[in-house]
Amino acid sequence: MRRFKSINSNDIALEMARYRVHKIRRFYTHLFIYVIGVLLYVAKTYFGAPFNFWPIRHINSLFIMIWTFIIAIQGIKLFFRENVFNSDWEQRKMQEYLNKDKQNKWE
Repeated sequence: MRRFKSINSNDIALEMARYRVHKIRRFYTHLFIYVIGVLLYVAKTYFGAPFNFWPIRHINSLFIMIWTFIIAIQGIKLFFRENVFNSDWEQRKMQEYLNKDKQNKWE
């Protein structure tokens, strides 16, 4: 016989918080690597630092612009979405879908 663990709202909230913290941590890690890349690019381009080894010699303006765009989009998705679609909205939407599934399941 299979036993199912009952899921309560505290478990769901805890999982959502863990996921959110994980996403924020990934963003800050990516941002840190981006800052190092920009510093290397500035040192190479404007100060003539001799970075001629493989990954650094291919950093150019287009690469930095695309990377900046990606970081900006990630930041907007991560922090702006929280202000527009806060956790109350997420809870209501999840409850709405759960109720909808329950109604369709038994019909």
